[in-house]
Amino acid sequence: MATVDKAAKEIRKKIGKREPKIGIVLGSGLGKLADSIENPISIPYTSVPGFPKATAIGHKGNFIVGTLGGKEVIAMQGRLHYYEGYGMDTVVLPIRTMIRLGIDTLLVSNAAGGMNRKFKVGDLMLIRDHINLIPNPLIGPNIDELGPRFPDMTCPYDLALQRKMTSIAKKEGIPIHKGVYVSTTGPTYETPAEYTYFGKIGADAVGMSTTPEVIVARHAGVRVLGMSVITDVTHDIDENYVTDGEEIVKEADKAADKMCTLFMRLLQEI
Repeated sequence: MATVDKAAKEIRKKIGKREPKIGIVLGSGLGKLADSIENPISIPYTSVPGFPKATAIGHKGNFIVGTLGGKEVIAMQGRLHYYEGYGMDTVVLPIRTMIRLGIDTLLVSNAAGGMNRKFKVGDLMLIRDHINLIPNPLIGPNIDELGPRFPDMTCPYDLALQRKMTSIAKKEGIPIHKGVYVSTTGPTYETPAEYTYFGKIGADAVGMSTTPEVIVARHAGVRVLGMSVITDVTHDIDENYVTDGEEIVKEADKAADKMCTLFMRLLQEI
């Protein structure tokens, strides 16, 4: 907890009297949303005590504090992943730091592979639930100041926010799916048998992030909305199919405008 407090104190010094109540995690290729933040203060992760450098493709590794959709926000321009070799305390350090700074709502985004046969590349999926196959970040001594030993996860993604986002998407004419996101450790992409397995256990899309962030947010009572960009589809693969990380980032970039519109409209209404 001392590391979290030191990080929050350093960021507080840099942002002065600003009081962001909404945190945003901008995933692979989606850092573009940061360009829409007004009056931004950029804080590199490496300038914050206890923070490492983000190494994933398309992740710049900055906090951006400013105004988006009329609300004061703190956005993560890139996240930390378990596959980068960091312990879970480090992976979720940015989320816990934002919680310490006072956020009460967290919006998360990611790039994901779609198992659901209705999904196409470039589609958006509102996350209604998840299956976590990454080590749980709450393992170890509980941080009582943040939340209870056994937090409820009956509804990890806020139903009211889901309804609001569904309504906004309809008004904006942007089709979105709803589905279950399954997280794996990575960094390997999944085998055909794994894709089949994940579909059979109830997942619609798969990625390598997000669930640890959501778990620590819910542990602290922060409400969460999650959305995935479907950057590749896995239901018609054959021996010639190759999952390409560079292509995934490109597809996420293409969908960024739709994501920007939906997030900003949501911020205007919450």
